[in-house]
Order: sequence, then C-alpha cells, then structure tokens
Amino acid sequence: MAKLKITQVKSKNSATERQIATLRSLGLRRIRQIVERDINPVTLGMVEKIRHLVTIEEIK
Repeated sequence: MAKLKITQVKSKNSATERQIATLRSLGLRRIRQIVERDINPVTLGMVEKIRHLVTIEEIK
C-alpha cells in the first residue's frame, strides 16, 4: 500500500485551534518533523486542511 510522507514546514503559531488539533492527530509536533501515514480518505482530508503548514510526498 502506498504511503504519504508528511513534513511540517511552518509554525503552528498562526494556525487555528482546529488546524493545531489536526497537526496533533497526524503526530506532528514541531517543524521539520516527518511522519508516514497510509493513503486513505481520512488522511487526505486532514492534509488538505493544513496544506499551508506541511509538504506531502508519496512513498511507494
């Protein structure tokens, strides 16, 4: 199964509470931290809401 490599690149200081909660639920706590998640509709929806704070890369 393909995975997403999600890297936080911007600070959560200017983000809303909802966006901060989304970062936490993905497992991102600090800038330049990387997590790998399976590609599914839930993960894609979460990434879409915080796309200005993260970079996304697909891993095969």
